Amino acid sequence: MAEHILRFVADALERVILDQHEATALWHEKDPSEDDFDRRAKGERGDAFYEALRPLVLRQHLMNFRLWHKEDEARRRDVDDSVIAECKRYIDVHNQRRNDGMERVDECVVQAVVNVAGCAGERHNTESVGMVVDRLSILSLKIFHMEEETRRQDADDAHREACAKKLMTLLEQRMDLRAALGDLIEEFAAGTKSPKVYYQFKMYNDPSLNPQLYKK
Repeated sequence: MAEHILRFVADALERVILDQHEATALWHEKDPSEDDFDRRAKGERGDAFYEALRPLVLRQHLMNFRLWHKEDEARRRDVDDSVIAECKRYIDVHNQRRNDGMERVDECVVQAVVNVAGCAGERHNTESVGMVVDRLSILSLKIFHMEEETRRQDADDAHREACAKKLMTLLEQRMDLRAALGDLIEEFAAGTKSPKVYYQFKMYNDPSLNPQLYKK
């Protein structure tokens, strides 16, 4: 049973990591509407776990995609402060959704693994699967944009060469992180570690927990 869990969880995670990469390129051509997103998220067919995990990972990746570009906009100095304030509010909302997305991914993994015989280790990892998936999501965006910089015609050779070196580092980091995620799933299957949901409880976004909000 543990080997079966190892196979279908590891395979599904590899597939959703590829889905992240493909979605990054696709969304740069056209920011997806809700209908476009739902169609893509449900467009693949595989085992039940992959079908449950895929829309959760892509939704969380979409939050990172939108945050990335809004963070760029928030660094502008040629716009009115009201524009930056709106950027900040947008970032707060989508960052909360990003963190909620990590938790949904972890809940999906825990449900698939934790009740299986041989997957009940008392040790936990410093990062949950959802956190690793989030890091891979951001790496996908970094790789896409760094690769763009290597082809910039309005930049000099030194810039393109420096970005090419950074791109190689990012690709290596992504490969290492994917391998580490595979190792973690093996530990789940061996029963030496168990997955767990680590809730963020972002207090500053909760009007009942942020004193700057509830005191007003």
